[in-house]
Amino acid sequence: RMERHNANALGLARAFEGDARVRAVLYPGLPSHPDHAIAAAQMRGFGGMVTLDLPGGFDAAARFFDRLQVFKRATSLGGVESLASLPVLTSQYGWTDEQLARAGVTRGMVRLSVGIEALDDLIADVDHALAI
Repeated sequence: RMERHNANALGLARAFEGDARVRAVLYPGLPSHPDHAIAAAQMRGFGGMVTLDLPGGFDAAARFFDRLQVFKRATSLGGVESLASLPVLTSQYGWTDEQLARAGVTRGMVRLSVGIEALDDLIADVDHALAI
């Protein structure tokens, strides 16, 4: 199961890194991640958690979240199914802009817990959700 989580998350992260509709893709398996070298030294795989930081803040993240079809809404992540959450509505709920900035969290962030579904379906779902 974990091999599939790792492969799907890396494939999804690679598919949207550099996409103009996404400000940043945060995934330790990408060389662009600030902790990639540490993760590569310590991990056999990079896990199933991918964060997308969308331009447009909370409104953009909420629109994206509402458009997802394969990824399901969740407050607890990590199952075999693909799940999504908005940090400002879950783990950082009620935080001020100052607190969010110190934690490196933006109002445009969406956390994706990438499951074991077909990678093409996951990529298509994120692509659909990013459509304007």
